[in-house]
Amino acid sequence: MSEKKQKKPSRQQVYTLLVQVGRKDGDGLPDGATGAALMVYSSGVDEAEAVRETVAILKQADMAPLDVTGYGTLDERLEQGHDINAEERELMDRALAENAVIVAQMTPFFEDE
Repeated sequence: MSEKKQKKPSRQQVYTLLVQVGRKDGDGLPDGATGAALMVYSSGVDEAEAVRETVAILKQADMAPLDVTGYGTLDERLEQGHDINAEERELMDRALAENAVIVAQMTPFFEDE
């Protein structure tokens, strides 16, 4: 009988990412929008993995990711002096618990006319 390997503690962390998306058919953005900024909480063993997972999920959702800016983990953001409210912390906890990518906020962009 073989022994089951004990699961190592998860090294997953949650990263805060700002993703800029362009337009694509079926992206769900409002009519007239030229794109959007998405505030995302994404889990990963490092920021690079969190970015890859986020981009993959957004592409599956028919979105067109153009640029990703990382703001780090909760601890890193606190060290930088960011004010993180309870709602944000809950979303981060959920992203970690579910090993998920959570879009916390979407701000569409419109052309100035």
